[in-house]
Amino acid sequence: MSDRIEKLCVEKGMRMTEQRRIIARVLSEAHDHPDVEELHRRAHAVDPHISIATVYRTVRLFDEAGIITRHDFRDGRSRYEEHPETHHDHLIDMKTGRVVEFVDAEIEALQEAIAQKLGYRLVDHRLELYGMPIEEK
Repeated sequence: MSDRIEKLCVEKGMRMTEQRRIIARVLSEAHDHPDVEELHRRAHAVDPHISIATVYRTVRLFDEAGIITRHDFRDGRSRYEEHPETHHDHLIDMKTGRVVEFVDAEIEALQEAIAQKLGYRLVDHRLELYGMPIEEK
């Protein structure tokens, strides 16, 4: 469904201009974690009147509303994804910048155990792993 973000915006009472709708659709259809420049490139292909400033304002608005999540993967660019329905972690390929999403029950259990051991109840966390591809021989 390519209009999930648009529906969330409407549910939150956000005014949806045609340009915001396009940006919302581009984000909903993204299978990667695009930065603002990439979002602009994709939205601009749909509507050449969308400015980069509009994309910046729109992602800030969506982020503040909790509709999308902003990530800073050490590459100097904020990257975005639809706020996930289920938790996942990220592995960032330092060579290509590709972001791999994963879920690992052992890591989740270990994080819970560490928080408990230190006297805390874990309420949220974010795990980002950074790696280089293992060179094949």
